[in-house]
Amino acid sequence: MFNSFKVCLLLVFVLAFSQGRAQEAAAIDSIKRALANAKNVEEKIQWLDNLSRTLMNVDLKEAEKYGQQLILVAEESRDRHLMIKAYKSNGLRCSYFGGQKDFIKRSIEYYDKALDIARREKIEEEIGGIQLNLAIVYLMIPDKDKALSYISEAFSLISTLNNDSLKVEAHNTYGRVYLSRNDKKMSLRNHLLALRIGEEMKGVTKEERKRKAVLMRNSYLNLANFYSTIEDYDKAIDYYTLANKKLDDITEKTTPYQRVIDVNSIGNLFAAKKSYDIAIGYFERSIKMADSLNFSTLKIPGYISLLNQYISMNQPQKALEYINSAAGQSLKKYLERFGFAGVIDQAYGVIYTDLNKFDSARACFNRASPYFEKSTSENNKIYFYRQRGIFYKRAGENDKAIETFLIVKEMGERLGLLENVKDAAEQLDSLHMKTGKFEIASQYNRISYQYKDSIQKLNKEKELTQEEATDEMRRQERIKKEQEEIKRRKNNIQYLAIIIGIIFLFVALVVLGMFKVSAGLIKAIGFFVFLMLFEFIFLVFKKNIYSITKGEPWKDLAFMIALAALLVPLHHWLEHRVLKYLTSHNRLTAAGHHIKKKLFRRTKKGEQ
Repeated sequence: MFNSFKVCLLLVFVLAFSQGRAQEAAAIDSIKRALANAKNVEEKIQWLDNLSRTLMNVDLKEAEKYGQQLILVAEESRDRHLMIKAYKSNGLRCSYFGGQKDFIKRSIEYYDKALDIARREKIEEEIGGIQLNLAIVYLMIPDKDKALSYISEAFSLISTLNNDSLKVEAHNTYGRVYLSRNDKKMSLRNHLLALRIGEEMKGVTKEERKRKAVLMRNSYLNLANFYSTIEDYDKAIDYYTLANKKLDDITEKTTPYQRVIDVNSIGNLFAAKKSYDIAIGYFERSIKMADSLNFSTLKIPGYISLLNQYISMNQPQKALEYINSAAGQSLKKYLERFGFAGVIDQAYGVIYTDLNKFDSARACFNRASPYFEKSTSENNKIYFYRQRGIFYKRAGENDKAIETFLIVKEMGERLGLLENVKDAAEQLDSLHMKTGKFEIASQYNRISYQYKDSIQKLNKEKELTQEEATDEMRRQERIKKEQEEIKRRKNNIQYLAIIIGIIFLFVALVVLGMFKVSAGLIKAIGFFVFLMLFEFIFLVFKKNIYSITKGEPWKDLAFMIALAALLVPLHHWLEHRVLKYLTSHNRLTAAGHHIKKKLFRRTKKGEQ
């Protein structure tokens, strides 16, 4: 009954922390010191950007202060790139709390200002990137048409640019927009294409490898979200695990904090799979990890997940005990500090309703109502109305319950949330039956069956999408194997050509030793031939040691030192002995004369 309690805050805080800005108070002081010691405007902008977004998890007023300071410094510099960066930073900062109307509105305003500057200056990469950001923000409202408009405009521009990073982000954004519009096939194709582009990107320098790892991680996270949406939770967990492993290649100070969020998110996927014991284990582990980092704020997502879990498992007494425990008190203090006290009252209202403590539930829902009416997004508001409607129904206040579920039905139709419309119609059918309005009840009964049929069709499409997703994955794997086979054959041909070349050069070297050729020439050619031979041996060994060393630098180094210790002396000894033999001018010269006589004799006979 109360699975829908999973309110905005779970998503909001995961989003905020997932930007990699979760750091303890000591780190904030460190950033402030770096800001004070900034040598130029660029460094000052960098540290203000970092600080304002970090503080979104700690102190919203301070975050706002430094966000505005960032804009002021950028505007005073008159550097358009820095001005764009400042407005984008504030747009991203506000989007962390995408479940709140005020933050969403401000995020869009900041991005619009950045976009306006980029368009005036005709900075195409910035234009495309900002449009991608706006598409994501509009999905939070949700305004799917506006999101589609922005991604379409961005993609038409980005596809003309030589920027693979933007192309990866564009395809992933397209995938998210298509998923919101229930076009799952196109969503999957775009996510897989983003992944493939990321895989094919070069990773020569440290910065390139890091950027590639970030893009690959984002692609894995988007695929995890896709499979979670179509309820293939095992694949979702697989991809989230791959995303978590990519943190090994992203060496930043924030990586340990991100691991905490990953563990909590994987726990939520196990919860959706109804593997509750495993899920609770993940939530508790994420809290312990946050505790080991001495960062109490990072425990909040774990606290929220555990509370949601007890309610989802229909254990209201355990949920009440938890919210009143030390962990629950920490959660409440944190939410109150950030202005989310209404969510605490919402949680208590749901729990007291399930415990049949209706007076307490009524007081909690009444206190929460202004917050949801004025502050939250439509997605969060519809869940609050549904929960309140359940309370009125169970408390026997049928007229108020009918009024509330009519709101849920209207919002569900407007937002395209079919499950909510079906559920509201079923509740309205039941409520009108109780009040003796059988004809109206019959109408809502028909509506509920209509939406039930629509949902069943979507479920069939979902099953078909799962099959298509599997087929697409197999196709991608087949293409990848074919590409690897083509590459292997190409490499084998090159190896064979090198071997033939080395053999030819050795034969040529031996033939030269049969004639009266300068010893210096033989030594010069011999040096090149032996260098080529032993470097080829090094190449072959280096290509085949990965299965042993797994790419660990110290193992690679140890192996190459051992190989060099063996081959270098052998190289010098063999080269010395062979070249000395070839330059000795004894029987080899006679053999050369013999070959020469035979060749000339055959030539003369041919002329006769």
